[in-house]
Amino acid sequence: MYFDRSATEGETPRERRAADQPASRVLGHIVQCDGARAVIATTIPQGETPLASTWTVGKLISIDVGHTRTVGLIYAIERPQRRWDEDNSNPLTILVELIGEVSDRNGTPVFDRGITNYPHIGAPAHRIRAHDLKAVYDLGGERHSVAIGHLSQDESIEACLAVNETLSRHFAVVGTTGVGKSTAVSLLLRKMIASRSDLRVLILDPHNEFAPSLPEYCVRIDTASLDLPFWLFRLEELVEVLYRGREPVAEEVELLRDLIAQAKHHYGSHGSLLRRGGDNQGITADTPVPYRMADVLDGIDERLGQLDAKDERVHLRQLRARVESALADPRYRFMFASRLIEDSIQETVGRIFRIPSEGRPVTCFEMASLPSEVVNSVCSVLSRLAFDLALWGEGKLKLLLMCEEAHRYMPADPQLGFAPTRHALARIAKEGRKYGCYLGVVTQRPGDLDPTVLSQCSTIFAMRLANEQDQAIIRSAIADSSASTLAFLSAMGQREAIAFGDGVATTMRMKFEALPDKLLPGAKDSSGTMQLLQAEEIDDVDLAAIIERMRDSGKRTRTASSAFKTDASHGSVRGRNGEDTSPRRHQFLR
Repeated sequence: MYFDRSATEGETPRERRAADQPASRVLGHIVQCDGARAVIATTIPQGETPLASTWTVGKLISIDVGHTRTVGLIYAIERPQRRWDEDNSNPLTILVELIGEVSDRNGTPVFDRGITNYPHIGAPAHRIRAHDLKAVYDLGGERHSVAIGHLSQDESIEACLAVNETLSRHFAVVGTTGVGKSTAVSLLLRKMIASRSDLRVLILDPHNEFAPSLPEYCVRIDTASLDLPFWLFRLEELVEVLYRGREPVAEEVELLRDLIAQAKHHYGSHGSLLRRGGDNQGITADTPVPYRMADVLDGIDERLGQLDAKDERVHLRQLRARVESALADPRYRFMFASRLIEDSIQETVGRIFRIPSEGRPVTCFEMASLPSEVVNSVCSVLSRLAFDLALWGEGKLKLLLMCEEAHRYMPADPQLGFAPTRHALARIAKEGRKYGCYLGVVTQRPGDLDPTVLSQCSTIFAMRLANEQDQAIIRSAIADSSASTLAFLSAMGQREAIAFGDGVATTMRMKFEALPDKLLPGAKDSSGTMQLLQAEEIDDVDLAAIIERMRDSGKRTRTASSAFKTDASHGSVRGRNGEDTSPRRHQFLR
């Protein structure tokens, strides 16, 4: 087998067997094929031990079937009697999985998944040509791609990623501790940000490690700089904070629901925020408008003084003690520190989600110093806000939520974790792509991750996994015929990954680019803080208008039964003025 050097320029050289070529150059022949897999018989002649290196597990080989070349992945090698004879030839049996075929079109090799011409018995197998190998992993000119590393089989061929498909259909990076998972995530973020100037990224960073790896792109927020007012929390999220992860008392929760709604009405009656519409109807405990905790405590005192509140007094006293304890806890200063209650939602949301980005489109939300009992609530609030901002941004806002240690928030066991956080992230996974809200999942334990969320990630980077259960989860996620590639999950090196899904041309074993030491996750930041850059850019996102739509949606939802009529011809819901008010436009901060 050799390259035909006589091919003219512009033509693709065909591999062929010359009559005078020694038999040792023929690498092998097909002896069995069942449609999905094939068996190749070959012999290593005496003294040709280096030839055996051609047949190594994980490599792609080519099978000549005439006008096309079938591409196969070597997943097992066998030597009859399992012994090596130094003095004689050694027959080998090569087990191959068929993954597609390459054909020449206008002088250019093109790869197609699936098999149309199956190898016949006796078809010759040979090393895959560099042009054919490149065609296998070519994304094509119609998809915008970036290089993220190189193939493990051939370092001269770049491993490319389709950025738009990877983002819009979500992605996951899985791998055990110490395999370079965080470094891979940092590299992917760099490539995506460089490719998509409209992208904003929020990283839920439980280990405070990503900020040093993205110094020119990110702003870090921790408990000292976080300003997330308590009135942005929905009732369930606030209850999680007040009860510090313990089981809440149902009677106290119902009392709190009424007291918060009453406090919001009281605050609105003394200001202009809630009176712009003429009344305060539709304001509930979950509506994101300001109120004072002092008014909640006054409401408790008022009810304690009522004669008909005998049965409630025990619960009211306990509720008051919980609220006062949270207000006095210095760890909750990011929620309750401000003495001046004002409508700061626009400033808060703008700072967290980088609107405007001011040259820094990434927010690293560092959670290591956050009290463990409020982590779930804070993550729920941020995930919910991310989805609603994308929804009401009408496609102008593109947000990526990177969820490190995702199994903490979306565990496979529905009895574990915090339900609102699970629901918020699952909502992004299922519906976010329609509105420009994307999800990136990072975990070292895919077996403990909600399988529904992982199934929504259409591109997966699987790094070394030693646990059999984790490997089985990843095998169940691969959709094409390259499942045998995953047999190498437990033996891959540093920065190596098996990438498969919509973001890559075909399943590939690749190695991520190396980052400089100073940009590795967890590297010390020389400045210690991140300063904002003043960038000359104009954002076309009107955050004030988005916030107004979010609030108005809550009021319209409350009056839907009396104000809406059904447009029978289109199946949509129309308001009094004919505007589109279908249910999807009233999913408000869920």
